[in-house]
Order: sequence, then structure tokens, then C-alpha cells
Amino acid sequence: MQSRPLVGVIACRREVERHLAHVVTDKYLSALRAYGLASVVLPVWQDAMDGDLLAHLDGLLLTGSYSNVEPSRYGAERAPENTRDDLHRDAAALAWIPAAIARDLPLLGICRGFQELNVAYGGTLHQAVQNVPGFGDHREPEADYATRYAPAHDIELQPDGRLAALYPQPYAKVNSLHQQGIERLGNGLAVEALAPDGLIEAVSVAEAPGFALAVQWHPEWRPQEHPLYHAIFQGFAAACRVHSVRREPVLAK
Repeated sequence: MQSRPLVGVIACRREVERHLAHVVTDKYLSALRAYGLASVVLPVWQDAMDGDLLAHLDGLLLTGSYSNVEPSRYGAERAPENTRDDLHRDAAALAWIPAAIARDLPLLGICRGFQELNVAYGGTLHQAVQNVPGFGDHREPEADYATRYAPAHDIELQPDGRLAALYPQPYAKVNSLHQQGIERLGNGLAVEALAPDGLIEAVSVAEAPGFALAVQWHPEWRPQEHPLYHAIFQGFAAACRVHSVRREPVLAK
């Protein structure tokens, strides 16, 4: 019997019960499982990268996080609102992204992962979108989980884009739980969706022949209840299955 495609899920390095830990929240792993994908948590270290790690995977998931990409990574000074770093995750993500694209490994970025993809391609970030003239406040409300992850605003999908190929409707509603956002789009990235205020909400890697998509919102939250989120995970899972079939002869050697 064929095994399930294996997706590597980037960890965040933070303190848990007074010990450093490499952690991934359950919602990401549960979403992958719901779409027939196996997952493995990828630990992150600032000074040690396993170059062969991606060769054993069928997909890479860059999750959201309360930490942010360190501003010096994109040539910026720290804003007062930007208070949480994860330098180990920065190093891992910015090394794995180009390696994954080079391997045609399906890649899905979510929230912080969306911002990591932009920085990896030379883009920059607004560190506090709510303070930028012309943009709204995209931060999560202080409320229960159902309210925080409820659809918060519309997005407009770009016609003929990769996201539109997965979800052929011009508009959708998405949740909004982020303070940062794309300032300058990275070279080689294509805009896939915009918020009503013009903030970029989804991008793809233009040069990638396969699935290489990132979104600013959180589609991992109950994706089977939301047609757009469901379409994203269906598309990612399908791409991982194709990669798994191609990878089997390599593993058999």
C-alpha cells in the first residue's frame, strides 16, 4: 500500500515550560492529516542546516507564528510594534525556500510563511500595517477563537492566477490575524489576491512549475468549512501526491 505523502512543517523555536522547544501548533498538522498527508516537524537552528532534509519530503509547509522575520533580513530598522523574533526560524526558512523551489517541492506558506517567501525573494515588509496610511487594521480581535478566525474582509483573486485556478471565483472572504504585510513585492513573485485596501494577500512563485503559493490569512483553520481554504489544501495535497509518486523510484534505489 502506498504511504501518504510526507510534508515537512517548519517549527518555531521558543521557550516551553522554561525549556527551549521546537513547536508547531496542532491546527496545521490536523489540516494536513484531513487531506491525506503525513507530516513531520522540522526543527530549526540558526547555525545548522541539513541540506539533504528536503530530499525526503513531498511538500513544505511554512506556518504562521507570533514571531516576525527579523527586520535586518530585508534592510529595515525595527519598528516599536515589532517585538518578537525567531532568528533560528528565519535562517531555516530562508535557506529552505530556494532549496524547495529548486527541487520543485510543493510549498505552501501561511501568514509568517507568506512573509518569509517575500523576504526570500528580496521583498520588504510593513512591520505595522495599521500605521501605514491607506491601509486598514488587519490584526486579530481580542476574542474567542471562533471570532478571531471568522472571515474578516474580502479578497479579490487575480484573474488567470494560480489561486484562481484552484478557486475560480473572483472574490472570497478570509480571516485576518496579522500585523505585518508586504511592502515591496519580491522579485519573481506574482500577486494572486488583494484586500480591499490594496494590501497583497496571496502570492505565487512565478518561475516555479509546480505548487508554490503563500497566503497572508489562515486557511488551516477548519478548511473543510470554507470553500477557498478547502481548495487551497486540496491543491496542495494533490501536488504532494504527484511529488510522492515521482520520488518513489529515488527512494527505492
